[in-house]
Amino acid sequence: MEPSLRKSMALLHTWAGVVLGSVLFAIFWMGTLSVFDKEIDRWMMPTTRVSMPDAAVSLDKVVLPLIETSKLSGNQWGVTLPSERAPVFTLRYRTEQGDNIRRYINPHNGEITDERYTLGATGFFFPFHFRLHIQWLKLGYWIVGLAAMGMLVLLVSGVIIHKKIFTDFFTFRPQKAMQRSALDLHNLSGVLALPFHFVITLSGLIIFAATYFPNTNKLVYAGDKAAYEVEMTGRYDIKPAGKPGQLASLDAMLAQASQLWGGGQPYFLRVRNAGDAHAYVEIRRSYEQDVTMNLDTIYFDGISGEVLSRFEAKPVLTVQRYIAGMHFIQFNHWPLRWLYFLAGLSGCILIATGFLFWLEARRVRHAKQGLKGVVIVQGLTIGSVTGIIIATLMFLLANRWLPANAALQGYERDALEAWVFYLSWLATFAHAWLRSRAAWREQAWLISLLALFTIASNAVTTGTPLWHSLAGHDYATAGMDVVLLLGAILAAYAALKLGQRKSTSQHKKATPTSSSSIGLGKHE
Repeated sequence: MEPSLRKSMALLHTWAGVVLGSVLFAIFWMGTLSVFDKEIDRWMMPTTRVSMPDAAVSLDKVVLPLIETSKLSGNQWGVTLPSERAPVFTLRYRTEQGDNIRRYINPHNGEITDERYTLGATGFFFPFHFRLHIQWLKLGYWIVGLAAMGMLVLLVSGVIIHKKIFTDFFTFRPQKAMQRSALDLHNLSGVLALPFHFVITLSGLIIFAATYFPNTNKLVYAGDKAAYEVEMTGRYDIKPAGKPGQLASLDAMLAQASQLWGGGQPYFLRVRNAGDAHAYVEIRRSYEQDVTMNLDTIYFDGISGEVLSRFEAKPVLTVQRYIAGMHFIQFNHWPLRWLYFLAGLSGCILIATGFLFWLEARRVRHAKQGLKGVVIVQGLTIGSVTGIIIATLMFLLANRWLPANAALQGYERDALEAWVFYLSWLATFAHAWLRSRAAWREQAWLISLLALFTIASNAVTTGTPLWHSLAGHDYATAGMDVVLLLGAILAAYAALKLGQRKSTSQHKKATPTSSSSIGLGKHE
């Protein structure tokens, strides 16, 4: 390969990483957490920590009475059925005031849990991963899309500039100087999980292709959005009759749907035009046992229970849904889920060590030239790496300690948890710019302490410490506590190592290095 090409690729790799690194780390961090989003939900919502029922629970006996007596629904309501990862009914409906409400129903006794409202991981971490919670003009999607394209450029250019890509797979020298060890770890994490990083990034772009190319459906369907939605999702609509109607057995509809799917299990049911003579029921098929996030849907007449429409995705859409399934890993496969989690963390390490190498390679030169680039990038790096971890822990702590009815200046409890996250995150950036390199060590110690405090907070506020969770076979909660404990240990180890490096650096500065002392050593 020509040296000029490699040099150009190296320049592209460097500056694409510096410009997009902060956003990429946030995307990878939230994506990694989202691998276990439902398990984190159970940790954050203690009253949902129930066992999976041994047999199917009747919607007619458990859910319908709550709908009828509590007047929970407007003109439609939906319920997600219990599953291995989320063993409760999740009831969603909209009030007459337009508020979207979510409630959890214990499948063992049919009671609505007294759960303190929270966005949880599925409502905060997961959407943060692909839209950064920026809704205006879908700007969040576009930022993530741009960052994903940049990540593909980084991966390809990284392979091109590697002279010894296979050697780097086996090379890691943690005792060397920061610049050398950071580059080793950057190369190792990049090469080790390269296929994962490439597939997960490309699949993310494919999943949201309709967002990035919104006019494609207009070309094919001549601007008929309704026809596009029918073709893509099987959307089915019936106008209300304006007359009351009695809903037929939902259990019978679920059983018929499973039969039509050849034993495939439903996971979601929605009643539209509730209480109307033209009520109809939408039932979606579960993809817990399939990689493909299928869109199989059956619509039933809500009054007679007869099948009105059935939708199955066409081959092209099925390919797209298979790619989505590989990206979001919603199917049950625990070994693969843990591999996704570890590979996601390797992506975080890849980005963080790339930042570190850039900083260490330029620190002395920028200081001599009076440039501020290292200072600015260092603050961004610390806030983006250790800072977002601190903000995540603060989010979990807010979930454990905010009162059930917490509200402030019109913000409800779930919004306050999010505000704790963002304000904590901003504070870590300020701390990073004020404390410079010392912020790495100080924030690492803070991560360790916060992680331990989070574990203790779960034990105090729920009465279920780690050993109780293990004894009760609540492995989702126990796993969360174990990961927090490991995180606390790793953060403390990192803080200690950073402290040792600082001591070594200070010792070297204090050691005489004049020509006379060197000469004396030679004569000895």
